[in-house]
This record gives sequence, C-alpha cells and structure tokens, in this order.
Amino acid sequence: MKRFYKTVSVEGRAVLLDGRRLKTPRGEDPALPSAALAEAIAAEWRAQGDEIVPASMPLTKLANTAIDGVAPRRAEVIAEIAGFARHDHLCYRTDKPAELVARQNAAWDPLLDWAAEHFGAPLVTVHSVTSVAQPEASLAALRAAVEACDPFVLAALHVAASICGSLVLGLAIAERLLDAAEAFGVSQVDERFQAEKWGLDSEAEARARHLSAELDAAARFMNLVRGP
Repeated sequence: MKRFYKTVSVEGRAVLLDGRRLKTPRGEDPALPSAALAEAIAAEWRAQGDEIVPASMPLTKLANTAIDGVAPRRAEVIAEIAGFARHDHLCYRTDKPAELVARQNAAWDPLLDWAAEHFGAPLVTVHSVTSVAQPEASLAALRAAVEACDPFVLAALHVAASICGSLVLGLAIAERLLDAAEAFGVSQVDERFQAEKWGLDSEAEARARHLSAELDAAARFMNLVRGP
C-alpha cells in the first residue's frame, strides 16, 4: 500500500493521520489503553516510507488484533490461551543425555515453582512426549490469571504462549518476571543444545530470529499497555 498520509500525531490515547483518527481494519475507532502505546504506534506510522509495510508495525497489528479479533470473542480467546497449560512445554522433559536433563531442570524448574507459588498452580512434569493430565485446580488457577487480562494483554499473551509453547512463560512475561529474550531462551533449551551438538541450521536460525522478534514485540506491547 502506498503511503496515503503526511503527518502523524497523538491526541490523548488516539493516533491521528493527517488529523483524522486511525481506525482498525474493521473500521473501529480504537480506544487505546495508554498514551505510551499510542505514541509507540504513532512512531511506527511515522517510520513508514513511500510504501506502508505492515510487517514493520507489530504494535499496530497487535492493537488491531485486540480490538477487532479478541474483544468480540473474548471467551474463545481465553479458552485458547488457557489451553496451553494442559500441555505446557516446561512440563515435558527428557531423561537423557544428562547434560540436557540438567539444562532443562535448571531453566524450567524455577518457573514451575513460581507458577505454583504465584498462582497456586503446581504442574506435573513427565519424562515423555506422552500427554500428562494436569491438576484441574491448577488449570483453573491459570485460567483465572488469563481471565484477569484485558483484550490488549490477551492479544499479546496469545502470541507469547504460542511462540513459547507455554502459558507459564507467557504469564512470566506478562508479570515481568522475564523479558522476551530470557523467555525465548528458556523455551529454546532443547534447540540450542541440539545446535551445539550438531551445528546450526540456517533455516531454523532464521525462524528463531523471526519468532524472537515477534515475542519481543508482544512483550513490549504488554509493557506499554500496563505502564510502568
């Protein structure tokens, strides 16, 4: 799409293009949750050249998703996000080699301990790829944490849990226990171990860089929504 505007400004919590309020793809007039988020989205629009490149505007995309996609189907999105807890990546361990076992334990056990203490949601680990049943009380506690989020945080949390394969990691980002780089590193323990042993795969590395950048945008979005 060709750039169709000259000026970008912020009025309160609204972004204006040539003095007109920026709308979502579905024509909604967005009520952004913070002036900080509005300023960050405005910066994305100012940075566009002669052509508008949507991929370079992840915060705008997340805001549109929250308003057009999450808010109208809040219950469904909550169920999708909460579902990651049933098969949380941090619960599935290897039993060999010993070095990888140690790395998984060191990276993942403290986060499961945090979830148990912070949310009252202890989760069961298993040395297998076979699905393990998690305590319903723990699943309910984690779902309650998801339900407490507004549509904007839900949009970013969905991205985070999807990339990490873990609701615990998504919530750790939302609660500012981990930043995006830390959370991505924790989610990639197995992949990094294999890369050390067998060498880097260029396609896998490119995909990892893309996912890391997407996770970073989701974490930044949550921080802008919630403020200092």
